[in-house]
Amino acid sequence: MNYRKISQGLSWALHPFLLPLYVMALLLTMTTFVRYPLDVKLYLLWVVVLYALVIPLLVLALLRSLGRLSDWRVDRREERTLPLVAGLCCYLLCAYTLSRIPAADFLRKFMLAAACCEGMCLVVSHYWKISLHLTGMGAVVALLVLMNVAGVGNMMVPLSVAILCAGALASARLYLGSHNGWQVLAGFAGGFCIATLAVLFL
Repeated sequence: MNYRKISQGLSWALHPFLLPLYVMALLLTMTTFVRYPLDVKLYLLWVVVLYALVIPLLVLALLRSLGRLSDWRVDRREERTLPLVAGLCCYLLCAYTLSRIPAADFLRKFMLAAACCEGMCLVVSHYWKISLHLTGMGAVVALLVLMNVAGVGNMMVPLSVAILCAGALASARLYLGSHNGWQVLAGFAGGFCIATLAVLFL
């Protein structure tokens, strides 16, 4: 069995750019959002896709074409500043767009939580290489825990899957040599704590 290919596949499938889309799919199919009209759900999905995936990818492509990135994976700590600043701005713009829809307040909080996680990674990355992948997974697990506690929806199965995915992703990042144990642990713990505080207090 080719563990390297499996690890690389997990790293791409659970990339921080894609995690907001997975969360949106859960919200639109397993919570009160399921009762929203189709056009509203499509609009919410498009807003998240635009700010969490399309624009960040375009920014990465631009930075790569300008020679500011040596690799699409952004594994080098010194190259992370501009992508993280772009991600922070995108999540803030997404939160602002969603704030104009009163019924989407929970989504707004999720995007603010993502922005706070980007900000945390931006600060830490100036001094140390933290795992961006595990930061994202920590934020997702925190969100699902809060949704279970608040009774937003029955998220026990998604929560269990997310925890298993976090463990598999941590193993993959360690196997690929992208991070050491402390960087993986700090990423997950930081994402979980920052996202929890952001959702509760912002």
